[in-house]
Amino acid sequence: MSARPHSRSALQDGPLRAQRTATALRCTLALLAVGASAVVVGKTVSHTVVIQGLKYVPETLVVRRGDTIRWINKDPFPHTVTAKGVFDSSSIAPGGSWRYTVKMIGKYSYTCTFHPNMKATLLVE
Repeated sequence: MSARPHSRSALQDGPLRAQRTATALRCTLALLAVGASAVVVGKTVSHTVVIQGLKYVPETLVVRRGDTIRWINKDPFPHTVTAKGVFDSSSIAPGGSWRYTVKMIGKYSYTCTFHPNMKATLLVE
């Protein structure tokens, strides 16, 4: 039985195989890097703002687009969370809460329409 002739010698095939393996490895690492950053970017976070003592706590909140904020009213009277033209909770009863999922990047000042001295800021990155 005779060996089948090859078009390449074993010495030529080794470097080509190593080059292909290195290229495949680089591509795999690049895909993993992109996938990892996509997971981090796609992750949303929930935040809480407490309404108490005629204040929003914290007064300034930094979030990312897609995050959800929950305002909890711990005062014995109703409040609103209103950024004109952007979001409006309507009346939040004592002990009640309201959620909003951030849609746009920007800086939003909001207030309570019942108590205009209550002011806070939402910074969306």
